[in-house]
Amino acid sequence: MLKETYRMTGTVKWYDENKGFGFVKPDMNGEDVFLHHTSLQQHDDINIVTGDRISFIIQKREKGPVALEVERFEEENELLQFDQVEEENELLQSDQVDQVGIGINFTDLDLNPEILRAIRDAGYVDPTPIQALAIPIVLKGQDLLGCAQTGTGKTAAFALPILQRLGKTSDNQNRSNISNNIKKQNLRQIRVLVLAPTRELAIQIGDSFSIYGKYTGLKNVVIYGGVGQNPQVKKLQRGVDIVVATPGRLLDLIRQGYINLSHVKMFVLDEGDRMLDMGFIHDIRSVVKMMPQKNRQSLLFSATIPREIKEFAKTILHNPLEINISPNKPTLEIIKQAAFFISKEKKQALLEYLLADATITRALVFTRTKHGADKVVKKLRRKGIYSEPIHGNKSQTARQNALKNFRTGKTRVLVATDVASRGIDVDDISHIIQFDLPDVPETYLHRIGRTARAGAGGTAFAFCEKNQRKQLKEIERLIRMPVKIVQNHPYIF
Repeated sequence: MLKETYRMTGTVKWYDENKGFGFVKPDMNGEDVFLHHTSLQQHDDINIVTGDRISFIIQKREKGPVALEVERFEEENELLQFDQVEEENELLQSDQVDQVGIGINFTDLDLNPEILRAIRDAGYVDPTPIQALAIPIVLKGQDLLGCAQTGTGKTAAFALPILQRLGKTSDNQNRSNISNNIKKQNLRQIRVLVLAPTRELAIQIGDSFSIYGKYTGLKNVVIYGGVGQNPQVKKLQRGVDIVVATPGRLLDLIRQGYINLSHVKMFVLDEGDRMLDMGFIHDIRSVVKMMPQKNRQSLLFSATIPREIKEFAKTILHNPLEINISPNKPTLEIIKQAAFFISKEKKQALLEYLLADATITRALVFTRTKHGADKVVKKLRRKGIYSEPIHGNKSQTARQNALKNFRTGKTRVLVATDVASRGIDVDDISHIIQFDLPDVPETYLHRIGRTARAGAGGTAFAFCEKNQRKQLKEIERLIRMPVKIVQNHPYIF
């Protein structure tokens, strides 16, 4: 049942003008809401009829939820509206969904007891906006194009409903197989495939499936390169329901005959923008051809949805619903931002000066290149500031150890490239320091969002060279606010 009081939208299910009451079907999952004529806004002078779209305050009462302060919901403010690219594709816009999670509990999302128990064990109570919107869509089996910043909970947005949908078919399939005397190791077929751009993100997604699905009996395996394939192959041979993979190693094991995708029912492409940036589009197309083309649910999640993603989505999604949770408003309100104009040669000295501040308890530093990350770490260590690098040239073991040390607090400073940073799921990062300003303004948002996970605030510093003033202006246009310039720092040019 919906809880607390907040404004939402819905469709009038029926309304008797003579009796002066009826019921509304909310856009979000939940029971019908009672509508009485006394709740209509007098200044609107509206006549309510069945099928009208209205907005209203919902309030819980003993006999059920009641609509208050009812207003007609104009078409241009529609929460669900047609996508400009394909008219049949509905779009959930961020400006209208900022408050969508308010008052909604995971128990309102039709998740089964096993999933809810795992959620409680993990300490989660209320869904984030992307979860509140995506879970009902995925549960219905619809394709989805979701835009949400890293750290907003989109892994759970697809993992929770996938586990539930998968669980509903597992018992029937297993009973059927057992009755046909099929050997136990052949009972499980890969029915879910999740593709991720980096090893770290793939491991994080696999861990999430294990946490959320621990009471379901479903099994998953994470497939990625940089390590020996034998442990992964052994898990595949024992049978798994869900495969989370990076494209390269996945295709290797497919070619070797260890993976068969002909039974995949649900496909997820996570961090779609990064996938395209990293040149994985041809690999993804190859993988998609190996899966069933009919009766397959496909989900594409991305931190941004540029035109390239829109066009690519058309090739793998069928009549998708679109959710767009913009990171701008929720992130920027709680992050202190500042930029330092500085020469390239003095960046290291400024970084060391800033890190002398004990209030910087856990800092994530971004560099443009792998060599740059190693160089920064080497110089920090010489100054007694323990730090570790994380980038594609590091072994998987080294990358995982660096993440573990950063997460536990053993390492105070982690220096990363943007590619490697996808999958850094670490709470309580106090500071983001952009040693190198990114070329793409959207990347600036992805970076600073690392210190605003789960609604936490933080501080973001950016080092801006003299020839990068234009880039800073582009960032300010994107975030629609000026970035404070620190005028009198000791290493200015």
